[in-house]
Amino acid sequence: MRSHARAAVGHYGVVRIEPTDLADVLVLTPEPFRDDRGLFTRTFDALEFDDYLGVPGTAAAFIQDSQSRSVRGVVRGMHGRSGPGEAKLVRCAHGAVHDVLVDIRPQSPTFRHQQAFLLDDKEFRHLYVPPGFLHGFQALTETADVCYRIDRPHDPAQDIGVAYDDPDLAIAWPEPVTVVSPRDAAAGSWRELLAALPHATHRS
Repeated sequence: MRSHARAAVGHYGVVRIEPTDLADVLVLTPEPFRDDRGLFTRTFDALEFDDYLGVPGTAAAFIQDSQSRSVRGVVRGMHGRSGPGEAKLVRCAHGAVHDVLVDIRPQSPTFRHQQAFLLDDKEFRHLYVPPGFLHGFQALTETADVCYRIDRPHDPAQDIGVAYDDPDLAIAWPEPVTVVSPRDAAAGSWRELLAALPHATHRS
């Protein structure tokens, strides 16, 4: 995978693809076409994405789209997937969210690292998240719609998670947490997840 930023120019403006502090995670930021009617933006371009990655056919693997709506203060997370995992594209179609990723790949140079991103309907920024990450977010607006595009059908039997307020993970949510699901509230600990990862104890 390329490590540099790239601006992919198309008919409706520029899509900037940039690396992040987390290995293999990318930020895609389109430049909308604006006129008196409003705006038009392409949220994803498979050809440009594959060209950036240097792996033809990667984008075609995205097979399932989902959308969630959350009210202000809601936290969803931290969610992951066992086995081969899943790659995803995440964007906020309406409102704004504080989006958090945690690298749980034992062989990754950024293993155990986390990074937060602002996703909103102003900048239209969205994330490419490869397999092997915990993901969660907090809604920052009265309502926030988050769209997910994944490369494998969701299988609840493969779900894994860490509590959003785990003291060792210590995620700094920017607003008071108003609502979490019973499943998220009962999620396991960061230490339990690390102990279950293959070879995880061999890295600091």
